Amino acid sequence: MLFNLRILLNNAALRNGHNLVVRNFRCGQPLQNKVQLKGRDLLTLKNFTGEEIKYMLWLSADLKFRIKQKGEYLPLLQGKSLGMIFEKRSTRTRLSTETGFALLGGHPCFLTTQDIHLGVNESLTDTACVLSSMTDAVLARVYKQSDLDILAKEASIPIVNGLSDLYHPIQILADYLTLQEHYGSLKGLTLSWIGDGNNILHSIMMSAAKFGMHLQAATPKGYEPDPSITKLAEQYAKENGTKLSLTNDPLEAASGGNVLITDTWISMGQEEEKKKRLQAFQGYQVTMKTAKVAASDWTFLHCLPRKPEEVDDEVFYSPRSLVFPEAENRKWTIMAVMVSLLTDYSPQLQKPKF
Repeated sequence: MLFNLRILLNNAALRNGHNLVVRNFRCGQPLQNKVQLKGRDLLTLKNFTGEEIKYMLWLSADLKFRIKQKGEYLPLLQGKSLGMIFEKRSTRTRLSTETGFALLGGHPCFLTTQDIHLGVNESLTDTACVLSSMTDAVLARVYKQSDLDILAKEASIPIVNGLSDLYHPIQILADYLTLQEHYGSLKGLTLSWIGDGNNILHSIMMSAAKFGMHLQAATPKGYEPDPSITKLAEQYAKENGTKLSLTNDPLEAASGGNVLITDTWISMGQEEEKKKRLQAFQGYQVTMKTAKVAASDWTFLHCLPRKPEEVDDEVFYSPRSLVFPEAENRKWTIMAVMVSLLTDYSPQLQKPKF
């Protein structure tokens, strides 16, 4: 029998004299956890089953409830250290990881290109060996996915992809948790991507069908997603009975969509392409005109930072925009990733209904 977590949380809040707003988070019966992720790498969601990704979201919801709502202290990572390699700067990835890891009792160590040059002053193999001897895990935000692959091959500790040219898996976990909280379930949602065929879209393509979500993506000609990733996404859609549609028409992608999603048109390292890209992406700004063809319950996501040419203020700051809850959920999801890869902890919250 399904029950509404809203009632339980609000009752608990009232007993403590607090007002609490909880969105539609539907839960099912408690299930014995059979998923074990300890010791794994998180390089791409391609390597994880639907049940394994759902487990990470379940754990995210559990930590958020126990720590944020109940005020519990959970030193699950006490005595653990994390190496954080950042070839690319970031607000959300750094803050969420550092504060989240520390909140769980661990010690994060931030390394920039001034501290470590992957494959330059020291080989990736040697770097992996050194990091394995001094830390319990590594989160790396890098230019090349191939560097992550080498680190994972040579290291004896979990390697987590904080962003690469091909994938951004930890962002997608935050997106899915945000949609879970808002809609109560992910199955049957239609995701409408309007923008570049980049690492965010690739990560959605490697995971959406595993939840029973449909994907409609519009990219300008010449900026389509990677063909090999598209081929695998088509296979996932077929296996899971979902729809995958790729087009060059933003309104076609937005038609009937529950979730309008876009991202930066110019990523770090693409600054020289700015003029060319701005011209190519004309007509791709998400506006209320875009929303008019979407589903009546449409919402909007953007992983930030946002530029006005990507989405106008009317949509970005509207009540339908979930961008700031999405940003906060970067913290709870990366905490869940670290706990799942480094400990035997099992969620205490009942498993959400996906």
